[in-house]
Amino acid sequence: MRVLVADSINEKGIAELEKVAEVVVDTDITPEELLEIIKDFDAIIVRSRTKVTREVIEAAPRLKIIARAGVGVDNIDVKAATEKGIMVINAPESTSVTVAEHTMGLMLALARKIHLADKSVKEGRWDKSKFMGIELNNKTLGVIGMGRIGSQVVTRAKSFGMNVLVHDPYISREAADKMGVEIVELETLLKRSDIISIHVPLTQETRHLISDHELDMMKDTAFIINCARGGIVDEKALYNALSEGRIGGAALDVFEEEPPKDSPLLRLDNVVLTPHIGASTVEAQRDAAIIVANEIRKVFEGGTPQNVLNMPVLEPETFKLLKPYIVLAEKLGSVVVQATPGKIESLEVTYCGELAEIPQQDILTRTILQSILNPILTEPVNLVNAPMIAEKRGMIVTEGRRSESGDYKSLIVLNVKSDKGEFSVEGTHIREPKIVKINDYNVDIKPEGIMLIAKYKDLPGTIGAIGTKLGEHNINIAIMQVGRKEIGGEAVMVLKVDQEVPATVLDEIKELENVDDIVAIELSH
Repeated sequence: MRVLVADSINEKGIAELEKVAEVVVDTDITPEELLEIIKDFDAIIVRSRTKVTREVIEAAPRLKIIARAGVGVDNIDVKAATEKGIMVINAPESTSVTVAEHTMGLMLALARKIHLADKSVKEGRWDKSKFMGIELNNKTLGVIGMGRIGSQVVTRAKSFGMNVLVHDPYISREAADKMGVEIVELETLLKRSDIISIHVPLTQETRHLISDHELDMMKDTAFIINCARGGIVDEKALYNALSEGRIGGAALDVFEEEPPKDSPLLRLDNVVLTPHIGASTVEAQRDAAIIVANEIRKVFEGGTPQNVLNMPVLEPETFKLLKPYIVLAEKLGSVVVQATPGKIESLEVTYCGELAEIPQQDILTRTILQSILNPILTEPVNLVNAPMIAEKRGMIVTEGRRSESGDYKSLIVLNVKSDKGEFSVEGTHIREPKIVKINDYNVDIKPEGIMLIAKYKDLPGTIGAIGTKLGEHNINIAIMQVGRKEIGGEAVMVLKVDQEVPATVLDEIKELENVDDIVAIELSH
């Protein structure tokens, strides 16, 4: 077995690999050189410099594992790797403590004005009276996102004597009680917290999660910290709030544009800025190297790694049978998480027809869970840990099988219950993924692109009114599917549109007569 180490990693990781493989270290390798030699390797380890593109993957017939000695895999074509049956692994646990400690460091810097005091002394001044700070003891910390890093922040904050509020739709009451935190809505957290720390992923839903409206809810003495992803905080709105004294201060390790070359935040004294170094510690880089090295060892020795991002190991024949339904499962999970209001409390998955007889449908359930959980969590959810994370979040997951599948050879049926409602969807694969039923209404649509799902009363003029409203905002309808049970009764309409639909437009459609609800869903092609 041969392993290529294409980016610099800790020597302890290399030592682990040398126990089971020939290790070639080339941390200056160019894209052209990589493309030439990758055919001779069974595994490759990268950090962020080296790009493992589809072209590289296609040129690597021996490759079994692509390992990222860190968390993010933006530099790896995961889809291409999955198509080739190559495992993509990372080391998500390596940075949890490191990022949490950096968060606490920024919190202390804000509370005690450490950055300003340091500058003052170095400039030859002794301005003690200007640097009156606050204690963290008895202050209220609001944590947005209670994943792996958020939980570590909570543990450390409790040791400082802080009271903790948490906003996370997917944390169970039992888990919250065990951690000694109070689960609240975002508005409540913003209003009550003295310090707010963000630990959610950057998604369509979380982009500018904190903007003018949210900043106006905060105390004028409150601090906000972002060590998650740039773009979650609207930096223009943040600058206005800081410069006008509407909040007390902010600390950012991540930015909408990195580096933040001309950001007005650079000119403010009540903000602490660091250059995306939350994960940059000797220990985190060491642990990342050791973790991925051990994962590669497991595979070479016939074991199963724990940090697989794309799929667990399957027998080739089983994978061939399930591959079309893996794609379908991913699509259905994405539909469910975007269409279901509130916190998902239970997921029932039923495999019907010929699919019920194929072994290892568990990979399909794991794929569904991964699609549901990844958009709402900071920590990466993979096919190995998805069931455990769902259980931790209080989600009840059940699987069923039935031989009957109606007019189709096979079906996947999802029934979801949340604290705010229910949603169901059925799909099949006939040369391509198809959604064939939504909330018990028959449809026939390919799940891709931007889709709108509307619930309405089947009365004259309702469909036209929805179309007219979209037209007023220059949103073009590409495909329309209508499902109903009786004339004049409740109905479901699925629209494919060519442009993104702003939330304000959805709100206008909801106000139309006979329209009960409408949601926008964005799926990959």
